[in-house]
Amino acid sequence: MLRTRGRVVVIESLTELDRRLALGARRLTGWRLTGLDLSGHGEALRVCDTSRSTFVGCSFAPGQAEDLAAHGALVLPGVGAVPVDPHRRTLYTADELYDTADYARSLDARAYAWLQTEHGAEAALARVLHDRAVDDALGTWRTGRSLVGVMGGHAARRGEPDYRDAARLGRLLAQDHVVATGGGPGAMEAANLGARLAGESAETVSDAVTELAAVPSFRPSVEAWVAVARRVAGVVPEPGVSLGVPTWHYGHEPPNVFATAIAKYFRNALREAILLEVCDAGIVFLPGAGGTVQEIFQDACENYYAEPHSVAPMVLVGREYWTHTLPAWPLLRALARGRPMEPHVHLVDSVDAAADLLHR
Repeated sequence: MLRTRGRVVVIESLTELDRRLALGARRLTGWRLTGLDLSGHGEALRVCDTSRSTFVGCSFAPGQAEDLAAHGALVLPGVGAVPVDPHRRTLYTADELYDTADYARSLDARAYAWLQTEHGAEAALARVLHDRAVDDALGTWRTGRSLVGVMGGHAARRGEPDYRDAARLGRLLAQDHVVATGGGPGAMEAANLGARLAGESAETVSDAVTELAAVPSFRPSVEAWVAVARRVAGVVPEPGVSLGVPTWHYGHEPPNVFATAIAKYFRNALREAILLEVCDAGIVFLPGAGGTVQEIFQDACENYYAEPHSVAPMVLVGREYWTHTLPAWPLLRALARGRPMEPHVHLVDSVDAAADLLHR
């Protein structure tokens, strides 16, 4: 079933595209256009906001693809054969996903393009086998490790206060645990960065964030975003271990390069469940939006029904944010009342206080 509501709109025919444009659609953020001949739609698309839209396997008039990319769209060539190994035995690395400097031709982009264009039974089976293989590899990788999760918004830009806080949190948590995130940009990237620099000083982390801020977002250029991150990552000869668990469901958001191990899944629902499950040492929830709120209550549901010995701590950072901006805290506290999870849910004002709660 193709999604046509929420953050994703899938367009696979010119008839559907023309219908939506005729109805006045001009903001194409979150749209995925696949396999279309758009050479005659240059002017129609030029007046639209195509930032964070994705064009997969489409054909264009000369210069049209470059113009879309310059305005923040992700333009990917079509992919026929399965680009990933459905039977792989290890987790991914950033170098494997970014196997070429041209992001549109990288393994990460090819896998996303293939997901968008191949819908037959064989493709579906390959994706199931792949995700099962990644799941098995993750089970082996996490053995003997204590994982703590950091959940937060993908929109935090490098150099902003929220990004700096997440980087500091990642460094603090990594002194005692392995940090796990959703593996994407924003707060996720920052936490993986802090964990990677766990053996360095707080000043080194701050300097790294300042250097990254020269390219604050992966829009309009994923290549520039990755290049500066690779420079920062290469400074540390022995990086701290951390995990990223991204998904090609949100393939328009590239994975960050700071996680030393990457469990990338095709199915987002599976990825969400696995990410929460592996964080046995607890989860810190930074300010975020719909996805972070979903993760809070998905984790709360697990803790609500858990045996007392298996309840994992939940720490929400930002008293004003979680009580007024998005008041998840009152409901979480009410849900926990009288349950074994009650003493394990916390609301704090700073990432330092969150790290103190999860200190072993």
